[in-house]
Amino acid sequence: MTNLNHKIDFAVIFTVSNANPNGDPLNGNRPRQNYDGYGEVSDVALKRKVRNRLQDMGESIFVQSDDRAHDGFKSLKERADAVSELKQADKDKNKDLFMDIASKTWLDVRSFGQVFAFKGDVLSVGVRGPVSIHPAVSINPIDISSVQITKSVNSTTSDKKGSDTMGMKHRVDFGVYVFYGSINTQLAEKTGFSKDDAEKIKTTLITLFENDASSARPDGSMEINKVYWWEHNSKMGQYSSAKVHRSLEINPKIDEPKSIEDFDIKLKGLEGLEPSVYEGQ
Repeated sequence: MTNLNHKIDFAVIFTVSNANPNGDPLNGNRPRQNYDGYGEVSDVALKRKVRNRLQDMGESIFVQSDDRAHDGFKSLKERADAVSELKQADKDKNKDLFMDIASKTWLDVRSFGQVFAFKGDVLSVGVRGPVSIHPAVSINPIDISSVQITKSVNSTTSDKKGSDTMGMKHRVDFGVYVFYGSINTQLAEKTGFSKDDAEKIKTTLITLFENDASSARPDGSMEINKVYWWEHNSKMGQYSSAKVHRSLEINPKIDEPKSIEDFDIKLKGLEGLEPSVYEGQ
């Protein structure tokens, strides 16, 4: 594989319509909001979706969700212990070898990094990954609708009919969100993250919500609008990530936007650095 020899920045715009993009367990599973009322999707949730898409593409993933685990392992420790070279590196207290083997074995480890600190292991190893993703934030404050849901059958057998009330469901009526990220070449060299790996990450971003439907996020309720992909011409990059990300401007055209067409999306030109722009699939 060819090493990644140039910095990459990216931005992803997506829409949410009558869905809960990321529930907050500390707030009754309502869609996440910051103190100013803007919607949020955590970076952890976004990385979970990227991992799921990579798994759908047949890639080897270390942090698999329980409902998608396909290798029979019931924990991260079991998955790590199944790699004999890792166990030997742990016994030999060889951190560099441990990091190298883990990065080569799992794409999400060489992309996002991973902490390997399990009970009974000799080593505690932290791998820093080159791919960083910011939380997604909505362009406007979001409106949240809450509905009470009921059931029509008893959960267990009993003489009396159970209560109809089950709880509440919450959804974002409509919102446009954006998140940013970058790929660091220095860290890519350490984990062996390649140009091919970067292309796979790009593909997952374009198709992020495929095979991601649930009762909170029905098919079609979340949609990737555009992915902006800046490839610099050097390892350090021509511009800072902050400047690149600020070059994308998204502003509502009206007070209460109801579709992506109600937003004005512009790019401020950066000399010598033009992004590739991809429509969501």
